[in-house]
Amino acid sequence: MTDAEWAAVRPLRPVPAWLQGRGGRPEGYCHRRLLDAIRYQVAGEISWRAMRAAFPAWARVYASSRRRREHGLIA
Repeated sequence: MTDAEWAAVRPLRPVPAWLQGRGGRPEGYCHRRLLDAIRYQVAGEISWRAMRAAFPAWARVYASSRRRREHGLIA
């Protein structure tokens, strides 16, 4: 994902609860890397378990993709 693409996508993400003072804890992963991993998986038509080691764990990427799909953010 280019810096320009990330600049367009970043403001569309919801603000995490911990930043709004509603409790919780910071995420242990970078949302930009998750989106990069989802795009890599879709473009390459690879299985989730075949994700490159440079990305977060495949289960975390899959869960993120599933949540985005359930909320209608991606097709």
